[in-house]
Amino acid sequence: MRCRGFTLIEMVVTVAIVGLLATAVFPLAELGVRRAKEQELRLALRTIRTGLDAYKAAADQGRIELEVGDSGYPKTLHSLVDGVVDSKSADAEMIYFIRRLPRDPFYPDPSLPAAETWMLRSYASPPDNPQSGVDIYDVISQSQQIGINGIPYNEW
Repeated sequence: MRCRGFTLIEMVVTVAIVGLLATAVFPLAELGVRRAKEQELRLALRTIRTGLDAYKAAADQGRIELEVGDSGYPKTLHSLVDGVVDSKSADAEMIYFIRRLPRDPFYPDPSLPAAETWMLRSYASPPDNPQSGVDIYDVISQSQQIGINGIPYNEW
């Protein structure tokens, strides 16, 4: 009686074909993960920058009390989430600008709070040499990596 089954050569050929297909698919999966992180970075930057602009607009409308010499931008990122008192409201209602503070998806240490994953640029800082200061005019990714589009993430 003859036993039914696969020969060693059939098994080796099958494993080789599966390995070849896996090596072809792996770079595509890696690219998909990178695209997803880039999309997350784009959304995080848009969320924070929209919150910063809304804070500045509220300050320009006189809804946020400013001290002399203030630019109208928030002093911390947490004030976008925690909110500020609306000075035009009779009931001292709060104004909130974003629901939660997103993290930089390319920051390597996941244990740090979201606010510490961003490089901050103050209003007085020049665009070609962003520095932190007394207020927050913009946020920038701290990643030195270059995006799929060829532009470094810290220039987005």
